[in-house]
Amino acid sequence: MTGTKEFLFEDIPYRLVRSPRRKRLGLVLAQSSIEVRIPERCAARHGHQFLQDNIQWVRAQLLAANQRAAQVPEYTYAFGGCFPWLGRSLPLERAANAQNAGIGAESIRLYTRKRLPDPDQLQAALQRLYQREALALLTGKSRYLADQLTLQFSSVRVRRTRSKWGHCSTRGELQYNWLVCLAPEPVVDYLVAHEVCHLRHHNHSRAFWQLVQSVCPRFKVLRRWLRDNGHRLTV
Repeated sequence: MTGTKEFLFEDIPYRLVRSPRRKRLGLVLAQSSIEVRIPERCAARHGHQFLQDNIQWVRAQLLAANQRAAQVPEYTYAFGGCFPWLGRSLPLERAANAQNAGIGAESIRLYTRKRLPDPDQLQAALQRLYQREALALLTGKSRYLADQLTLQFSSVRVRRTRSKWGHCSTRGELQYNWLVCLAPEPVVDYLVAHEVCHLRHHNHSRAFWQLVQSVCPRFKVLRRWLRDNGHRLTV
């Protein structure tokens, strides 16, 4: 996109963004700011008027975004603090060595060279532990379900993605957002079911959803939970 400029209408800051591929005017909420996207040869006044004509929608979207932001938990990154895993809040303990680090039923055990690391160091180490544990958990769940459905995948990876919770490539590569492992375990099982079922149906056809329902009967409720609460899953 080219030709970005910033403006203010009443108390709402917004940007006018020109795009050579865009055919119509549109409004996009991008990280708590508003973008008015217009075709490259569209007169700027049309973009300003479009924003003014839809100002109530804009206010509603900003309010919703602020409410969601207020629901994001804040953590104290220190040993003794509590952090989520599979829907439970577990205390963070310092492991005696790297071999004893892991996430169990009663606690999260994290090894750091410094006995009292600063918050940023501890957060980074904790996220690495989460990724390792999530990869093991999601690989195991994926393998179990794939075996049940006589399907095969080529690999499992975890990443922290901005928009997608999971992905299945046509080459059989499964990818998950490791933050899903902070959610209750049935939600994790739904996401695994969703991606593993894509190994058979690389679409969202009726046959795909029927297969998902056959292995995850409550998938609609769990999918809704992830949609409504996914923004809370952070660490």
